[in-house]
This record gives sequence, structure tokens and C-alpha cells, in this order.
Amino acid sequence: MFPTTYDSETELSAVNTILGSLGQTPVTVLDFENPEINLVYRTLQDTNNQCQAEGWVFNTEREYPLVPDQDGEIEIPQNVLQMDLSYSEGPWMDVVKRNGKLYDKLAHTYTFTRPIKADIVWKFAFEDLPHPFKQYITYRAARICVSQLMGDKELYSLLQEREGVARAVCMEYECNQGDYNFLGYPDGTRGNNYRPYQALIR
Repeated sequence: MFPTTYDSETELSAVNTILGSLGQTPVTVLDFENPEINLVYRTLQDTNNQCQAEGWVFNTEREYPLVPDQDGEIEIPQNVLQMDLSYSEGPWMDVVKRNGKLYDKLAHTYTFTRPIKADIVWKFAFEDLPHPFKQYITYRAARICVSQLMGDKELYSLLQEREGVARAVCMEYECNQGDYNFLGYPDGTRGNNYRPYQALIR
């Protein structure tokens, strides 16, 4: 049975889309006492985390300032999926996450005297994601659930195809929103492209 498509704008509607792929009727509330709903929801959450951890234009922020507290320590926000020291900070620090805080492995300290700029991949709530990513995450989670609960190879293939189309839409969104170029201009800048008419007005 091919899954019924619902508007996957909330976690509930995404769960209902996945339930539809399993041939189940939709629900009005997320009852986690129900083992099937609990499994579907956890699969949706895991897939959401995996997708966002890849780092996309909507959840990646460069040169983000992490400000020390009154003790000079920098608490890392709970919704950070990935973090790396920004290139502008230079080679004088090597920071990692330890005990929920920023730690400098070169200076062997948790203490910082100034804000530290980092490139961060954030985790957002499902409802806050762009629509193409909601669809991709939902179809991917549906394929995983079909594999775990049904083992229907034909339905698995159909969902895999739908997942591939959804990821292609995500890549198109990424390219359109990211304004990427092969010259690698830094964020907030742009190059002066050659225009033929400029040679004619000399």
C-alpha cells in the first residue's frame, strides 16, 4: 500500500504520514504508551537529528560569538549539533566540548578572556524547519519504519524513490538559499563578475 500523504508541518502530521505508509489510520494525539507510535516518533526524531547534523544553510551559522560568563567559562548551548572554531580565530586555540563547556586543548583551560567565534550547526524544532526538509525527514523516517516493521520490499523501494526526490528538492533549496560559487567568496561578500558590456564602454 502506498502511503497517504499528509501535510507534514508538525510532528503529529509527520507521524501520521509515516503511519499511513504502514497502512495504519492517523491519530489525533501522540500517545507514547502505544509502542508503534513511540517507535515511529523516535525514528522521526533520530532522522531529524541526522539530517540537521549534516549542516545546511538554514541551520549553519558562521562567526557566531560565544561569550564567556562571569567566571570566564563558555557554556555550550544545548541545541548545538556541531561546532568548530572559526577560521578568523587563527591557530592559537584548539577548542572542544567538555562537560558542556568550551575547552581549549592548547592552553588546557576552560577559561576565556574574550568572546570566541565559532562556526555552528544548530538543531531546530521540527516545526521550524523549511518545508522541503520536513518532507525529506518524514519520507526517510517512513522508509526506515517500513523496513523495521513490515519488510515490504516494494513499498520500501517506493518510499526510497520518494525520499530521493525529496532530498533533491532539499539540495535545490540549499543551492538557491546559499548563493554558493566556485570561487569561495567569504560570507557577506561577493565578487565582481565580468560583464561584456564593460569592455564596450571603455
